[in-house]
Amino acid sequence: MPTNRPIVQRLPSLAWLLPAIVVAVCLLLALWDPVPLQMLRNGQFDQFQRWQPRVDSGAPVRIIDIDDDSLNRLGQWPWPRTLMAELTNKLQAAQPAAIAFDVLLSEPDRTSPQAMLDLWQAPDDIREQLRALPDHDAVLAQALQASRVVLGFVVERRDQPGAPPELKARYVAAGEPAQPYVPAFSGAIGPLPALQASASGLGAIVFLPDADGVVRRVPLLLRVGDTLVPSLVAETLRVAQGARNFTTRTVPEAGVGLAEVRIGALSVPSTPQGEVWVHYTRPVAQRYIPAWKVLAGAVPATELAGNILLVGTSAQGLMDLRFSPLGTALPGVEVHAQALEQLLTGGGLTYPSWAHALGLLVALMAGLVVGLIALFYRAAWSLVVLAGALAALWLGVWYAFTRQGVLVDAVTPSLTIALSFGVSSMVHHMVSEKRQRWIRQAFSRYVSPNLVDYLIRQPAALELGGKRQACSFVFTDLAGFTTWLEGMDPANAVTLLNDYLDGMIAIAFRHQGTLDRIVGDALVLMFSAPVYQADHPRRALTCAWEMHQFSSQYVARLAARGVSFGLTRIGVHSGEVIVGNFGGSTIFDYRALGDPINTAARLESANKQFGTLICVSQAVLCTCPEWPVRAIGQVVLKGKTQPLAVFEPLDPHHPGDPDYAAAFELMRQHAPQALQAFTDLAAKRANDPLVAMHLARLRGGQVSDVMVLSSK
Repeated sequence: MPTNRPIVQRLPSLAWLLPAIVVAVCLLLALWDPVPLQMLRNGQFDQFQRWQPRVDSGAPVRIIDIDDDSLNRLGQWPWPRTLMAELTNKLQAAQPAAIAFDVLLSEPDRTSPQAMLDLWQAPDDIREQLRALPDHDAVLAQALQASRVVLGFVVERRDQPGAPPELKARYVAAGEPAQPYVPAFSGAIGPLPALQASASGLGAIVFLPDADGVVRRVPLLLRVGDTLVPSLVAETLRVAQGARNFTTRTVPEAGVGLAEVRIGALSVPSTPQGEVWVHYTRPVAQRYIPAWKVLAGAVPATELAGNILLVGTSAQGLMDLRFSPLGTALPGVEVHAQALEQLLTGGGLTYPSWAHALGLLVALMAGLVVGLIALFYRAAWSLVVLAGALAALWLGVWYAFTRQGVLVDAVTPSLTIALSFGVSSMVHHMVSEKRQRWIRQAFSRYVSPNLVDYLIRQPAALELGGKRQACSFVFTDLAGFTTWLEGMDPANAVTLLNDYLDGMIAIAFRHQGTLDRIVGDALVLMFSAPVYQADHPRRALTCAWEMHQFSSQYVARLAARGVSFGLTRIGVHSGEVIVGNFGGSTIFDYRALGDPINTAARLESANKQFGTLICVSQAVLCTCPEWPVRAIGQVVLKGKTQPLAVFEPLDPHHPGDPDYAAAFELMRQHAPQALQAFTDLAAKRANDPLVAMHLARLRGGQVSDVMVLSSK
């Protein structure tokens, strides 16, 4: 019975190293972290967010949206700075925690009176009146001074470095300086100097999407030249707390990166590059407040008080859209808002350095275990272990995501496990196949190859019982084998006999015959079992004739060397038998049972009395009537009561023997001329034993073609 024991002894010794090599290659690939692998890993994290997005908890963050409706009501963008100042004053009147502008105010207002003077051809008195009007940018700067406002600036990478904007915060480093680890830029474009001076904070408006364009992380800190600068999210959070400092803490191991960024009293776990992973919510309508409603006084102060207010745009024409892990596009200002929400509520996602190390450790251990099991154990157990390992891995990372908000890479371990399993399974299959071929070849030396093939294709055939089927049988035997064997040296006799049997069996297999058994020098062949052969009588007769030719040539070759060897007698018969497995539950014997088998054996033995070397029954010749033969007679075999028409086949290329056929027909008709006909034949054919046998019978008074054999 099959077992699940390992096949260690069947594999080469170096096979133990195969899973280790595969896992090592996968780990090196993971350390290299090419873009395709990053995209697969990010795809896993995105799918988790789609399955379980962050639940909106009503964090005190609102977006003052310069939407399409506001643009339609108040005019195209950019709005006059006086309108921006009015918006700022109305927002500040509600006493928010902070106001952050997700827009860049780097150029003077073109609608200011002074700007208009440069464009208009107005009289001097009117020009003097316009000069007396306040500058729009100064109006906005005055509004900023009375508010807790964070203005945005942009960073850029260019050949000529630029100066960073005027910073409002201080930085304290716990451990290594943060500059080497955060994203680096060469310069910045900030708001107008007057606006910078009036603002409570300045933050970088920057997104660093992954290779697929999806924004998954928001930076807290960046570097312009050698100077640390905060992002809009970090600076807004600082101003909202009224704090002065940013504190950076690096991982204790040198060269790893940041572990935490403290913003005032708020501690924020970060990536080694000083970023935070954003856990997005589904769209929340309450997050947005149209700017026109604020300017119209249609928003209650209670809805704004104590909130962080982000002024940004969702207008399609302003093209401030970003792709999120949820598979949707959203305004850039909402990315800032969602990042602030999760930082304030303590939610969000983390991808700590230990999570990456854990993924590599799982890939190492599981890859080795699954690979070794696939290499040394059967496929069923290997698949169970593979499925169990992958299920445990994905359930574990899902638990870490849903319960702890921790991102753990399952892609790298899964690919490692799958690749280790695939390569090991392939080697296991190749070794098993090689062994099966060896077993098949070895088994074929004991059992007929067509029977081996049949059992491999039809395993259900390995059960006790049989079925009724028409088959053909060939029996062979060496004349005088016992006497010959007694007179030969045993070693030489075995060599000659093996050569003889090898040639005879090769002929049988060439005709797809089934070797039923070998008894000393005798062979028993079966045709049309186990695989049905419609032409089994012809196959049997053709096989018998080729065996006769081979054995005659083999005897002639040995005789030329002075070695005697007996001639082969062959009997061929067809009939219906029971074919199947007989024996017991311990061992099977595939064979046929029925009278046609005994008849074929009797025909082989009857050659001794007929003086022939091949005896074929009428049942065989019915399917190949064109084969030239000589009729032997109606023979009643030993133990039988009914006569059987028996023939001696001739060379298929021989035209036949009309003289013998005429003499035999006279004998069959009991004609008196039969004796003279066979006498004349015997005179011409002194070495024709079949003619001599019939002549002797006729002289003894047996004038018909019916013969009753008294011995086997």
